[in-house]
Amino acid sequence: MPQDGPVPITTPTTAPTASSRRAELAAFLRLRRERIAPQDVGLPAGPRRRTPGLRREEVAERAGVGVAWYTWLEQGRAINPSVQVLDAIARALLLDPAERDHLHRLADVPGAALPPAAPQPPAVALPPEAQTILDSLSPLPAGLVGPRYDVLAFNDAYAALDPRMVVLPPADRNVLWRIFTADEESQPLVDWEREASFMVGYLRGEFGRRIGDPHWRAYIRKLSAASRLFAELWARHEVSAPATHRKKFRTVYGNEVTITATGFTTTAAPGTKMWIYTPADADAAGAIEELLCRYREIGAAGMVAEAAAARRTGTP
Repeated sequence: MPQDGPVPITTPTTAPTASSRRAELAAFLRLRRERIAPQDVGLPAGPRRRTPGLRREEVAERAGVGVAWYTWLEQGRAINPSVQVLDAIARALLLDPAERDHLHRLADVPGAALPPAAPQPPAVALPPEAQTILDSLSPLPAGLVGPRYDVLAFNDAYAALDPRMVVLPPADRNVLWRIFTADEESQPLVDWEREASFMVGYLRGEFGRRIGDPHWRAYIRKLSAASRLFAELWARHEVSAPATHRKKFRTVYGNEVTITATGFTTTAAPGTKMWIYTPADADAAGAIEELLCRYREIGAAGMVAEAAAARRTGTP
């Protein structure tokens, strides 16, 4: 990744502009409307539908608002809906809680977005106890990850699970950049599409809190330019909330390891989460132990080189 890529932590530096927020709101509403099949809400499909999903008038009727008013909202015009009206629209569009909260933020409901903050340095040092906590969790892989998926700190087990990440310079350690720009051989995720969709959805929700932050906008532009797949997922405006879930890693040696990922909020750095990976079974626990031992013997760079040599010679 270019050296002016992700930095450990950013904070909002400018107030979100009303026009950009309304544009995001318009796109979000349109795409959520288009994903609903008429039969999902008890309406006949009909032979004359020329557009996907519900019509604007159908959403307006379900929400109990005027068609013209809803059309203006979806067009990004400068109107200020109440919380009650937004909740009615959320119900009409079958939004889940994460999507409803995102709708509130885009509509600039007081308290929904992060308040404007005074300019601060983009990088914030973590307190030393953060690393102590991570280290104490070993042999469970654990890392402290920012809202843009910048990897801020990690323990040895985390490094052993994906040594290609940790050989990067600290400013370049970003999970999304890693999974969207890695070639097939070095891709760490087995269920790539599911995991990538989940992470981009979470990123979209966090972006909704920081629409006016130039660091975030630059990050989205850079990643979109680097990855067509990211740009396509980003354009869907899908939103997801962080949740405990199972995921499969492909180790540097090509083996698959299944873990349960659990995220915890932390006050060590605002907006960050501590992700802890629990082995799904005894085989996964054993594989992580082996990786951890190898990492402590030869380090991340050694593991990457060893795996590359094994592929060249065809040895397991």
